[in-house]
Amino acid sequence: MNKELYKYRKTLLGLTFVFALAFISCEEEFLDAEPQSFFTPGNALNTPDGLNSLNNNALARLTSEFYGDGAPIITENIFSEVAVEGTTDKSGPAQDLNLLILPDANLNSANSNRIGWYWNLFYEGIKFNNTVIGRIDDAEFENDAERDAILGKAYFLRAYFYYRLTQQFGDVPFVLEEVKTPKLDFVSTSRTTVLEKIQDDLKAAAVMVPEGSSKGDVSRAAVFHLLTKVNLALADFDGAIASASEVIDGSAHRLMTDRFGSTAADATKDVTWDLHRPQNKSIPANTEGILMSISRLEFEDNGSRAATSVQRQAVPLWWRFINTPDGQNGMSDSPDAEINQVFEYGRGIGRNRGTAYSTEQIWKDANNDQRFKDGNWVQMEDLVYNAPSLKEAGNSYYGKNLELYLPDGTALCSDTIRNWYDFPHYKFSIPDPLNVKPSGGHSDWYVFRIAETHLLRAEAYFWKGNLAEAANDINAVRRRAEADDIAAADVNIDVILDERARELYYEEPRKTELTRIAYIFAMTGKTAYNGETYSMDNFSQKNFWYDRIMEVTDFYNKGVKTIHGDEYTMSPYHVLWPVPASAINANTQGRINQNEGYPGAELNVAPLTSIPETESGS
Repeated sequence: MNKELYKYRKTLLGLTFVFALAFISCEEEFLDAEPQSFFTPGNALNTPDGLNSLNNNALARLTSEFYGDGAPIITENIFSEVAVEGTTDKSGPAQDLNLLILPDANLNSANSNRIGWYWNLFYEGIKFNNTVIGRIDDAEFENDAERDAILGKAYFLRAYFYYRLTQQFGDVPFVLEEVKTPKLDFVSTSRTTVLEKIQDDLKAAAVMVPEGSSKGDVSRAAVFHLLTKVNLALADFDGAIASASEVIDGSAHRLMTDRFGSTAADATKDVTWDLHRPQNKSIPANTEGILMSISRLEFEDNGSRAATSVQRQAVPLWWRFINTPDGQNGMSDSPDAEINQVFEYGRGIGRNRGTAYSTEQIWKDANNDQRFKDGNWVQMEDLVYNAPSLKEAGNSYYGKNLELYLPDGTALCSDTIRNWYDFPHYKFSIPDPLNVKPSGGHSDWYVFRIAETHLLRAEAYFWKGNLAEAANDINAVRRRAEADDIAAADVNIDVILDERARELYYEEPRKTELTRIAYIFAMTGKTAYNGETYSMDNFSQKNFWYDRIMEVTDFYNKGVKTIHGDEYTMSPYHVLWPVPASAINANTQGRINQNEGYPGAELNVAPLTSIPETESGS
């Protein structure tokens, strides 16, 4: 391999724009390479199976967001109002955001954040989809339907990645072609231009993708669901209502309102519990799931291969540092304990720490809401002192419910950030047979489901001023959970966001959706429920995303510090994440802009506002 090509490949790795890495080494090296896990050299680029394998490789990146230690979805949560990073015994986790979230910082680690994961993995997915789109006519198909299904799936996946990137990073490089030659001149394209293009692509995909795709694959309903989000992001509210209605009224997907699946006969449970059982999520009887991530222990090669680890990530570290009122260690995570709470709740470490907003405020008027009832929702006081040493000593607190404070106000828990908060057991109860101290095992996960489609349509109706129809969609979700109806006159973005937090916690990419809403306020100038108005002119200095988090949460910029001494801080410019410095620095012949508030933004140039002619036909 010559020096120029080596330098090029090394630069691409720094950029993370690896669009051509699988294909551009040289023809001889490529043909002699060992078969890759997602294709074989002989069929990758000129058969339907090969092209669909590239699509599936991109799909695996999309669906892997919910799995493993420090799952990327946690970063979405902690850059919103529903959670904070709860690892309190060291510096490095994303808590002091003003200090730690920088372009040249560690942006891809379970122990810091996963900003870089999104940049890297989403652009890798785009690489595969661009290859499929660009080479679709190199393959021979049984019929037009087969060709359309593969092409439509590629359009959907590419649109998904760009939708997320534009809400995470704003203006981004917009590549619509397979990169076949060395390219070091990427430039940023305006968020609106990107969204307009993927809106067109999704409209095209909607008539290509099959209506009844298998669970875990892309269906027509998934296309319309994503199109609804893109329509909202462009303030096309009529379009959002129409695309959401295609799913709600025009597909086979329906809210699950009756008991079903393997747990249907358990009279102590309800449809909310059924909906989130791993064995129920993707069965044919479940009409709720629109796009699923498939990850099962019995599959040798599943969608993510990793377990969810959701109990480790999102359940409190309840098994240490909680004392009885008489000062004894009260808790044990031993699987041999007579009161085996580690088997019931998992061995949590409190990394995805729910805020008071998501664990308390939104449940104040829960009444009969299934999502908050005993058995589905766990309050720390539901746990009991289970340390075997207490029983051995004859301590009267053994087996009694936890208490947080003594009568004089002294806390019985040394770290209330990490060790003491409530959580949705019905979502996090994922059996983990591979670990004697469960972390949360393999499970399918909802990427899109129709409950969110209802809430997206409710939002579109709200922006249009049709509060009655907005309330109808919100109440469809609430009635399934036996929650009280919302009155039409009370509907606003606050109400919609609260319902999303109740229904979609640890499912939706919360920062993505909250930033999208912040953009809509800035684009429309509509007065928010907090009395503020916003503008695109100073979006990184004043925005609804920041004001919302400051309004409802109890950590950022409130002087709260971890036991290690790190303070939770945040600024308005964190509404957009920093573009990794490695991507900018390696792009020596072009300019990838840095977002305002971060070092390097002073070098920005005007982003592109149109698609280059060479790429417009993709």
